[in-house]
Amino acid sequence: MKHIGWLLFLLTLMVLAQGKEQRVITIEAPGGQRSGNLRNGPWVYEAGKPGGVIGKVKDLEINATRATLEAPQGKTMQEAEGERVASFDGNVVVKRDRMTASGPRLVYRESNGRGTLDGNARMRQEPRDKNSDPVEVTAPRMTFEVDTNISTSEGGVTLKNGRQEGRSDAVYYEEDRGLAVFTDAREVVLVRKREGKGDLVIRAREIRSLTDEKRLLATGGVTLVDGDITTTGASLLYNDNTGEATIVAGRVGNQNVPARSVNAKERATLSGNSLLHNVNRSQVRVLAQAPRLPVNDFRKLSEQ
Repeated sequence: MKHIGWLLFLLTLMVLAQGKEQRVITIEAPGGQRSGNLRNGPWVYEAGKPGGVIGKVKDLEINATRATLEAPQGKTMQEAEGERVASFDGNVVVKRDRMTASGPRLVYRESNGRGTLDGNARMRQEPRDKNSDPVEVTAPRMTFEVDTNISTSEGGVTLKNGRQEGRSDAVYYEEDRGLAVFTDAREVVLVRKREGKGDLVIRAREIRSLTDEKRLLATGGVTLVDGDITTTGASLLYNDNTGEATIVAGRVGNQNVPARSVNAKERATLSGNSLLHNVNRSQVRVLAQAPRLPVNDFRKLSEQ
């Protein structure tokens, strides 16, 4: 048993060391210059053209006009590998696979493998295939994780994907899966642009959207506005490929929330444990049996 314990301990140390090594950033300025104390830093990189300073860490590339790499006080630049802080300024551009982001300033910390764009930050992920749409995000602040290909945008975020546009205080986004999680202490608002019928609006405490699959799950008390029809409930599953939304009753906080639909024009009301709302036909019907929502499809990496 002692030998197994030692092996597990050594394996843990190896994994931590590998993670630390993968987070170490390299910076260069081809055709530019580097200045600063060679042993203790900080090192300052400057280029005569936008994007001339290039930072690389794992599969993330950062381009800027100027960068500064600093070590914690009392450590040399070499000793501090894995603990240093890199600051990039001037037309900062971040690239990873199909994703490109930009902003005025980015700070990257080797200790946690996270780079944060501050200011008017913008991100665009190109479509996975011809059937997909690009994902575009604007926010005051975006943080990119080196370890997981995840970004988090905060401070009043807008995410656009095809005809859909979501607005919330924060958006968590997994680049590999195209999973966007909108959260807001007040209310998340998602609008689907339509021609001739008026926009489709979904409101909830949290909305999780699989952007490539064009499916979303809304929870925490939901409202779906489809012209004259307003449907409410505890949770909602919407498939943009079929135009069908399943609204179910359930607990929200300390309250039991029914599934309910009101047609203001026809003065008609439907209610039950679950409703099927077809937004293409503007029709609602009561389901005989409440379906089980595919919650597992929308779990974050950390929740799996």
